[in-house]
Amino acid sequence: MRFKPTPHAGGAWNADEQHFSPLGGLVAHVLEEHAAASGQGLVVSRISYDILGRLGLDECEIEVETVRPGRTISLVEAVVRIGGRPVVRARAWLLAEWDTGAVAGGSDARLTPPGELDSWRMSELWPGGYIASVDVRPVGAPTPGRTTAWISTPLDLIAGVPVGPLASYLALVDTANGIAVRQPPTEWMFPNVDLTVHLHRRPTGSWTGLDTTVTWGPAGQGLTSTVLHDVHGPVGRAEQLLTVRPLSGSGG
Repeated sequence: MRFKPTPHAGGAWNADEQHFSPLGGLVAHVLEEHAAASGQGLVVSRISYDILGRLGLDECEIEVETVRPGRTISLVEAVVRIGGRPVVRARAWLLAEWDTGAVAGGSDARLTPPGELDSWRMSELWPGGYIASVDVRPVGAPTPGRTTAWISTPLDLIAGVPVGPLASYLALVDTANGIAVRQPPTEWMFPNVDLTVHLHRRPTGSWTGLDTTVTWGPAGQGLTSTVLHDVHGPVGRAEQLLTVRPLSGSGG
């Protein structure tokens, strides 16, 4: 399957690159379509993306295969290629659904609803078409290394194609690494090399809630850790591994 990005997918680190967030949602959509075709009724419960290289703002091709088939558990893999080169490899565990409502528990409290919050002009901190396209509403003032915020977008993930709520939700999760920056992105680089999402419930609605903590270690590595929410409460967690380094000539 081939897809061509619009300028709204433009990256925050470089204008001629894609922001990973919408690409991650696109991969989730393709994986869900592949899962639905199997007829087993399994749902994506974990998805792990490895970002292999530069994400040019160009047409991409996505190939999917089932690595481990099964009636109640299955593992599928997607490879994204841009210009013939693999740039993302993603694996998703698909699990069967059962009625476990009687024993459900352990979630955190709900966040303040986005309708009660003001928007934050995140484009004042980050450039790029993707950041300019999203509505960000923080729960309290953002601070270095710690921010909780809701994110939504009025744009369709794929023009003219219906997309499920999970893909639309996941298309905003990678934004977590940009909402709680520890140092100015004009002085330091801290891109993530991966994104792993675990879900204990299917998200619904048009808002992605990110309760995010960013930790930097002393030797060039960092972690962005997020409790994921929808308007009904927590749905899972996300982790991003960061490579942290000063920008040339920044003096950082």
